[in-house]
Amino acid sequence: MKKLLIILLILVWGVAFVQAADAEYVGNKKCKMCHNKAEKGAQFKKWEGTGHAKTFDLLLTDEAKVIGSKMGLKSSPDKAGECLQCHVTGWGTASGYQLEVNADDKKAVSKNNALKSVGCEMCHGAGSLYKGKKVMIAIHEGQTEAASVGLIKPDEKTCLGCHNEKSPTYKPFDFKERAAKIAHPYPG
Repeated sequence: MKKLLIILLILVWGVAFVQAADAEYVGNKKCKMCHNKAEKGAQFKKWEGTGHAKTFDLLLTDEAKVIGSKMGLKSSPDKAGECLQCHVTGWGTASGYQLEVNADDKKAVSKNNALKSVGCEMCHGAGSLYKGKKVMIAIHEGQTEAASVGLIKPDEKTCLGCHNEKSPTYKPFDFKERAAKIAHPYPG
């Protein structure tokens, strides 16, 4: 009986891992549909007021070009992987931000533009498996484990992926202080 339980747990964990690994980035617009209403916490509107919403734009500034030059980048900061890994969502993945998309594919252009920032999925994980209302309700009610569908509860380690000494503009990072500045909880 004990062996059967262990095998069952391994199978469930394996399925959850495969599901989360198969998650694709969907872009901020998909999140905005449900997370912009005041009665639900207006998380999207709060995010729009943070620096995370404007991270790609920073790469277009003269200051970024000077920093890129000092770093010896082979391309402009808005096209350099060293910068994009922390200034866009999903860089380096098939479903994340891309340098080039087919301009005739309006859906692809719109999605790519929705990944052009440190968006929701940069901190909470690729959203294709958890973006649906039924899944979110199941998570909220405890019927589905968030991690099994790729939904991450960000912690200090999540933030330190970018806010670290490797950044050419690094400043000491106080997780509690910074998390409070970007807090966007779901009420009740």
